[in-house]
Amino acid sequence: MGQTARADWESVLATLVAERGDALTRYAYVLCGNADDAADLVQSGLVATFGRLRNGFAIERAEAYVRRAIASAYIDRGRRASRWRATAHLQVVPEQVEGPDAAIDRRLDLKAELDGLSPRERACVVLRYYGDQKVDDIATDLGISSGAVKRYLSDGLAKLASALTEPGREHHGQLR
Repeated sequence: MGQTARADWESVLATLVAERGDALTRYAYVLCGNADDAADLVQSGLVATFGRLRNGFAIERAEAYVRRAIASAYIDRGRRASRWRATAHLQVVPEQVEGPDAAIDRRLDLKAELDGLSPRERACVVLRYYGDQKVDDIATDLGISSGAVKRYLSDGLAKLASALTEPGREHHGQLR
């Protein structure tokens, strides 16, 4: 590859990181819920996108590729973790007695509830409501069918709604 193509590639990468690096990190944080893991996901996304010298990327197109790579890396990480949990030894966790306000705090803590979703459910919910993407765009980004995205959204929102709804109050299919 010529020196000009390399300079173009490096320029796009430098501009993307300078102008959209914080937005990519926030996006990754919403997916994984941890600042350190978010930084790792952004790094993985950048390496996956720019690991091979690619020519002809505009900033917007490069950002879309990096976002897709971040979502894919998050889902892959979740798959590996679930496989490990299936084969890992049991851990002893000390019992903790919660105070009377703990249940209320837990229902209101959206981050904790997002942590309880499967990686695909969380990715679909985040891409839909944080990334403001349409179902078909999410399906394309994650490489799954639109029907699967709808199912993950439905399951994820049902889990969030039941966790965030006050006891004794029914939710009518809407997240409050």
